[in-house]
Amino acid sequence: MDAGPVDPDKPFAALLSHATILDQLRLAYPQGAPIAPPGFNFDPGRFRNAAFFNHMYGDCRKGEVEKHLTSVVWLPRHRSQTLRFTAVNGAADRLREVSAEIDVLPPSLARAAYPSAGTYSCRGVADAGQPSMHAYGAAIDLNLKVSDYWLWEAGKAAKIVPYRNRMPKEIVDIFERHGFIWGGRWYHYDTMHFEYRPELLNTTR
Repeated sequence: MDAGPVDPDKPFAALLSHATILDQLRLAYPQGAPIAPPGFNFDPGRFRNAAFFNHMYGDCRKGEVEKHLTSVVWLPRHRSQTLRFTAVNGAADRLREVSAEIDVLPPSLARAAYPSAGTYSCRGVADAGQPSMHAYGAAIDLNLKVSDYWLWEAGKAAKIVPYRNRMPKEIVDIFERHGFIWGGRWYHYDTMHFEYRPELLNTTR
């Protein structure tokens, strides 16, 4: 699979819609950093090469993803849900570990994680057209009531995105330890969203 050329002048819209494999790595994800408004167009992890992920997880439009999905019981001590998540690369196992750690947090923190707003969904990203990580069964959205999303706040035509977040850092830290990146680290923020991207993180595995 071709990694593609490195073009330092590649427009942001092209990075979203036609990322190479190397484009995926051009922004360093700030694992463990304090929560703060990201810089302009700082979206580490949003540049995704569809061919790369289709090869890894399958193409949901061809029915290739669902055969790899497995059940994950989410937060059984607080509000048990059964979610579908990909077993590829151990992703479902990592989500189970995340669930176990969040489940023992105080209710004032854990409430941000339930109910889940969804995992697998064969769809594209709203502003990019490329497959969402939900289309691979490798992403989870958390409680909508404590979530903030740039398109909700600013609208599709907005040029200035006022950052907002209500997701506790304790939950973010747990996900990041297990190989997930958080949409709240993005300039185009999506604070309910976590996706399994261990290649962008320093983990013990």
